[in-house]
Amino acid sequence: MLQVQLEVGPDPAEVGRARRWARSRLARSGIQTDEPLAETLILLISELVTNAVVHTGCPAVLRMLLPGAPEGAGEPAGLAGTVRVEVADASGCPPRPRHAAREDTSGRGLELVDGLADRWGWQREGAGKSIWCEVDRAAPAPAAADESGPRGAGAYGVGAHGPSCAMTQGA
Repeated sequence: MLQVQLEVGPDPAEVGRARRWARSRLARSGIQTDEPLAETLILLISELVTNAVVHTGCPAVLRMLLPGAPEGAGEPAGLAGTVRVEVADASGCPPRPRHAAREDTSGRGLELVDGLADRWGWQREGAGKSIWCEVDRAAPAPAAADESGPRGAGAYGVGAHGPSCAMTQGA
């Protein structure tokens, strides 16, 4: 398991920097930036970092825990396992999922996280909190004829599921 982290300032422009940083770390771990898993993870990171920056006004720390063996261990990195994304901030206020009305232009972030992640939740971390999500990555399987979504993997992409679980305190 490889853990990497990035400090994020309390500025909405930091969200783009976090996405670029995450793409490069995913590629280094063997998760290609054009595969559905990477696209899902980048969207999750974007939502969690945006929530931290916009709703707390505090700096945050983005952490990714990536599966795979370290380079030189004789195994390819990133073939299977769970990718965990965490965003920690100094605000002690728990996340509050909202149900946005059709015409609202915001308020869907945690709904997206719930729909895309296999698991998610939050926990206290010092005086603040950490919101986390996990996406399971199965070893590559033979191509199957699945016409259920735009990428042939359902509406949410490979390894993602519809709404799966509610907010959990503690992990």
